[in-house]
Amino acid sequence: MRLPLALIANVRLLNSGFRIRHSIHNGVTKTSLLSSHNICSGAERTWIKPAGFDTGVKTYNSLTKQKEPLVLAQERIATWYSCGPTVYDHAHLGHACSYVRFDILQRILSRIFEINVIHVMVITDIDDKIIQRSLEQNISPTVLARMHEEEFKRDMQALRVLPPAVYMRVTDNIPQIVAFIKRIIGNGHAYVTSQGNVYFDTQSIGNRYGKLVNLGGIVGELGAQDKRDPRDFALWKASKPHEPHWESPWGQGRPGWHIECSTIASSVFGSQLDIHSGGIDLAFPHHENEIAQSEAYHQCEQWGNYFLHSGHLHLKGSVEKMSKSLKNYVTIKDFLKSYTANEFRLFCLLTRYRSAIDYSDASMSEARSTLSTISAFCHNAQAYMQGHLQCQPIEEGILWERLSATQSSVRKALADDFDTPKTVDAIMSLIHHGNYEKKKMCLKVDGPRSPAVFGAMLSYVREIMDVFGVDLLDRKEVHDSSGVLNNVVEELVHFRSEVRKFALSVEDQAPQDPLTGSEIQKRHPQPDRVPLLKVCDALRNNLAPLGVHIKDRGTNSTWEITRRGETRKN
Repeated sequence: MRLPLALIANVRLLNSGFRIRHSIHNGVTKTSLLSSHNICSGAERTWIKPAGFDTGVKTYNSLTKQKEPLVLAQERIATWYSCGPTVYDHAHLGHACSYVRFDILQRILSRIFEINVIHVMVITDIDDKIIQRSLEQNISPTVLARMHEEEFKRDMQALRVLPPAVYMRVTDNIPQIVAFIKRIIGNGHAYVTSQGNVYFDTQSIGNRYGKLVNLGGIVGELGAQDKRDPRDFALWKASKPHEPHWESPWGQGRPGWHIECSTIASSVFGSQLDIHSGGIDLAFPHHENEIAQSEAYHQCEQWGNYFLHSGHLHLKGSVEKMSKSLKNYVTIKDFLKSYTANEFRLFCLLTRYRSAIDYSDASMSEARSTLSTISAFCHNAQAYMQGHLQCQPIEEGILWERLSATQSSVRKALADDFDTPKTVDAIMSLIHHGNYEKKKMCLKVDGPRSPAVFGAMLSYVREIMDVFGVDLLDRKEVHDSSGVLNNVVEELVHFRSEVRKFALSVEDQAPQDPLTGSEIQKRHPQPDRVPLLKVCDALRNNLAPLGVHIKDRGTNSTWEITRRGETRKN
């Protein structure tokens, strides 16, 4: 696809609708933004509804603290920026929860609402924590960051998180960051100290600081002694001995934490961003400071139109979020030793993306059980379509109506701030009604069959799960030997089925009542064939611990192979 020019254009100055006021403070010229729309005092934080393409989706916007129509600047194109990891350690399940949840949202926008999501993510590869950890391990900060960056990408691939259009590293964008800071200084919204630090001047934007968070009182970064205001934050940090540094007009140093995201997002998307996402813990100070410095740079009223925040992951019974600093985390690698990526996605789908979520064995068991019910329905529906299951006539019209109603309710739920719990409920209700019809199963009745409606239900359930990144078809690459194993199991189960049919065969004619013509006693297998049935049962029971599960359905059998993270069925 050819991207619109607006996505690749250079960063442009946006002056429309503003007057510029200059003043002198401690010898430094300051520039304040005054809107010609008479925005002042608390009203300076008023959200401006974008003009453009209405997606039909409503999403909770942290800028307004309520659901807003999702309107994009360009038709069917969403520019999306997200804060990536600070790569100084292993990614943990709290990180995974946020990335998986937003991956699900992007998949919904792309697949259900046909929006082309252009996603950019930054990798923070220079930071106080990276420097400290590199000193502890006596390796280069660059080497440490590259190791954990690659590990992060492998973890995301294991969780089936789609990669962004591009990953961008902080250290690859130092010249752009320096230029970004120079412009903010030139616009009168930052100052240089005698120690060689550069700080953003929060007073220069008045009440415009605090769009995301009601500050309430004075807050700010700790440890700095050369700031004018406690709320001011570092754009550039003067270098310290034995730390990585780069040249700048203010001396050797390195970027502050927040400036990287503003610079990189602007370098790709210019002065307007549709969606910015991250964990709720990033709302302040990180996203708040991004907004301040980006709007000071672009001289615009509203840089990011929608801020989406995911809720924290908590260990069950704890009010604290999962984090490295609290040492209460589970690494993604360790988690995937006990559970699958599919199960984790179901775990995430069962709560709203912006809600806090409790992680425990019980919550994972619920996710596993839900996934098992979905998989069992798909397996049984497929078996019915293949003719392995025979049943009495079903209420086909009712199922067609249920399917149509489910499709409508799912789209409605996803358009309402991506309500995945309600969507899963709708899918489970559809499965319940399908299973109810199959409960009429009578394996000796060859009545009219209705494979089409079960095929439609099967396709829809698979499709929605695939939208969510839950791979019911298990289309992962496997070794060539897996195909051989499938054929061996197929032949084994077929041979066993033939033996069972022979063993289950009964005497040619059972005694009948002369008046009614009905059988007066139940027919039984011939006694000399009972040992064959016992051997067939023993084979089925012995194969189960090895991952080969055979289900007998009358004289027919179906099978599946299950391994950790892998299932193949017939």
